[in-house]
Amino acid sequence: MSPVSPAALTKHEYAYVEVRRRILSGELEPGSVIPQAALAAELGVSTTPLREAIKRLSADGLIELAAHRDAHVAPVTRAEAEQLYELRRQLDPFAAGLAAQRRSSRDLTRIADALARLEPITDSGDTEAMLAHREFHRAVYSACGNDLLVDSLDRLWDKADRYRALVLTREPLTQADRERITAEHQGIVGAVVERDAERARRVMREHIDASHGRRALDMLS
Repeated sequence: MSPVSPAALTKHEYAYVEVRRRILSGELEPGSVIPQAALAAELGVSTTPLREAIKRLSADGLIELAAHRDAHVAPVTRAEAEQLYELRRQLDPFAAGLAAQRRSSRDLTRIADALARLEPITDSGDTEAMLAHREFHRAVYSACGNDLLVDSLDRLWDKADRYRALVLTREPLTQADRERITAEHQGIVGAVVERDAERARRVMREHIDASHGRRALDMLS
């Protein structure tokens, strides 16, 4: 979720990536109206590529388009948080178990590299740490050998990032949280390295059960 440079992207792609980043990080708050003219000027693009990006983000479920053409950031809701949690509680452990069975030496290198880049997430504005956390999990579930499962989890993480940001805004991680998360990440890696699918599933489920997404349910009650 780091800011992107427009140099290597088309104007439409740049607008899409940057607006998406702002939504996922909470810079554009849930439910807020997107000031299209001002935002286009800030991004250095015309309103045409911005509108194209907004339509694409609407298809992703991150923006809602009203009949009178106003665009709002999709709200965060307890119903969606619960659905995300239910899906991730099934799919993340499933992918971790498959990764333990199917991982290659190249997969292990990617996972080890991603683990080495992890750092404590201090708050919702700590985009580098949140990105590193996401990349670690993607390195794990990408080793599952199932492209449809990887695509499903990518989409879930897009939505779940907003709930992580919500929780971190109100309840920054404690030292105990950081130590627990570190131990869980190491446990996941150990199980995948040792091809222990059952343990990989168990540790990943424990990780999801203590996650920001799960905590968001209580916050949105």
